Amino acid sequence: MTDSLSRTWSKRLASLRPGPATVLLPEGDDPRVRRAATQLLEHGVRPLLIGPWRADLPRALECRSVYECETSEVADRLDAIAARKKWTGDRRRAASTDPLLLAAASVGVGEADAAVAGAIHASGDVIRAALTGIGLTAGNSLLSSCFLMRLPTGRLVAFGDCAVVPEPDVAGLTEIAIGTAGTFRALAAEEPAVAMLSFSTSGSADHASVRTVRDATTAIRGREPDLRVDGELQFDAAFAPAVGASKAPGSRVAGHANVFVFPNLAAGNIGYKIAERIGGAAAYGPILQGLRAPMNDLSRGCSAEDVVNVALISALQASVQAQVAAVS
Repeated sequence: MTDSLSRTWSKRLASLRPGPATVLLPEGDDPRVRRAATQLLEHGVRPLLIGPWRADLPRALECRSVYECETSEVADRLDAIAARKKWTGDRRRAASTDPLLLAAASVGVGEADAAVAGAIHASGDVIRAALTGIGLTAGNSLLSSCFLMRLPTGRLVAFGDCAVVPEPDVAGLTEIAIGTAGTFRALAAEEPAVAMLSFSTSGSADHASVRTVRDATTAIRGREPDLRVDGELQFDAAFAPAVGASKAPGSRVAGHANVFVFPNLAAGNIGYKIAERIGGAAAYGPILQGLRAPMNDLSRGCSAEDVVNVALISALQASVQAQVAAVS
């Protein structure tokens, strides 16, 4: 993500909310996270580190120890989680010093807008903390993900799901598509045009996996009648205007898609890496979808710039969610 795009997102954040979004960074001992937190002060984000204050940090940066994170609201949430999960006393006490769970619970009770972790923790640990401390949105039974892809031309598109759900069924593909469309709208500030990908276009082949894509497309149209979506489409028909006009004439999506939903995790994971390594696209994510409030994952090989980018993505997600909730 270029500096110009980061600046664009900073301006959009300022237009969406009266004050800075608070993003919790529970890996405050990591030097990359500390450098990122310093940069985020200039981007309309209020970073809050969990970890000790150090001499390399500006005085304006806020830090908390794990012992300062369990406010009464967070403690109540952890108690409720412990009761539901039947944790032992030792397990409940361990939760009070678990920075990932404390960050997630803080977001869950509204003490922060979003959280970002994964610089030193495995993705599975971040996802489990998010599901436990924040939880899924009402009516949603699936956590999914997408990657925001910046093509060499500068164009932004979204690929989902490339990281979480191995073999989605009709309901799963429906959730992935709706979630990825929402993520793209929030981050690109464009209306999504969703292509439900397959090895078939408009009935050119038949297979159980193709029927799953077709049925998911029908389900999406029923749930989101204003969302532009079409499927099943092959990638070339979804992406290239000339091919789309030939293979799917009359489609509102073919040749103009900006959100690409893969039929399974194998296709999605392979597809985004081909786009990145051969096509020269920049890939940002995985961006988690379906949570009541954002908590996003980092690669353990991340740079400080990566942390800044994911924090900005998380802040934008939170701001758009708040805006939608205010209108609803």
